[in-house]
Amino acid sequence: QVQLVESGGGLVQVGKSLKLSCAASGITLDAYSLAWFRQAPGKEREGVSCIYSSNGRTWYSDSVKGRFTIAGDNAKNAVYLQMNSLKPEDTAVYYCAAIEFCGVSGPYGMDYWGEGTLVNVSS
Repeated sequence: QVQLVESGGGLVQVGKSLKLSCAASGITLDAYSLAWFRQAPGKEREGVSCIYSSNGRTWYSDSVKGRFTIAGDNAKNAVYLQMNSLKPEDTAVYYCAAIEFCGVSGPYGMDYWGEGTLVNVSS
């Protein structure tokens, strides 16, 4: 049974940092590319960042570029999202996903999803 479990969400003030973690079981993450998505209230789910497992190439949405950093740890079968300089518009449920490919335009082929973790940025 495949499981992706996110953690690290919570309430944080504007300008502060938060690090999300995603632990996988039932799959080995080095066989996939990995991604973080988010869904804000009343909005569609959007890709935030992904990392291509073969060469470590990363992609970030324009809204988080320069503030967020994605990293994978194959030894721990985990992926992380370091979020700095948080803004109120970053408030959302964040999901990790094991995907087929992380391209120059973002993630493709979402195979497995976690249940999400809520990030709430207060002003």
